[in-house]
Amino acid sequence: MGLLRQACINGWRGRFYNAQTLLDELYASLADRTTTRLLNSLSRMQPLLVDELGYLNLKAEQANAFFRLMDQRYGRVSTIITTNLDYPRWYELFDNKQMVDALLDRLQHHCITIRIDGPSLRSPTPGGDEPGAKPTPSQAKPHSSARRTAK
Repeated sequence: MGLLRQACINGWRGRFYNAQTLLDELYASLADRTTTRLLNSLSRMQPLLVDELGYLNLKAEQANAFFRLMDQRYGRVSTIITTNLDYPRWYELFDNKQMVDALLDRLQHHCITIRIDGPSLRSPTPGGDEPGAKPTPSQAKPHSSARRTAK
């Protein structure tokens, strides 16, 4: 999200998508015959962030539409994909070896892979506090009243 935010601050026209939402939109576009228009629009977003690619049940049509989108974006605009899946597990997700070979070939050609290893940000913090919980008065830190707005 930080990379997308910074790109938008710097004047780029980016877009965030939860992977399931994106794949559902691509699938729905097949029914109303707007796939070409949707792919053309998404292929111009710079950058496009696809979050949580994994934990999905994909129909073959969704996988094919996702491949078409990545193929149209290849070498032209930036794409950020977050996933908990290592590349070999993409074969299980998309269930089409030839397509995954071609997809990974395109994605890895100009790719920077950042692996983040460490404790979950969703797990309890030391001392039993849940993330996002309000601090006790002794833990509270003063904050500035200045606000930033993105244009």
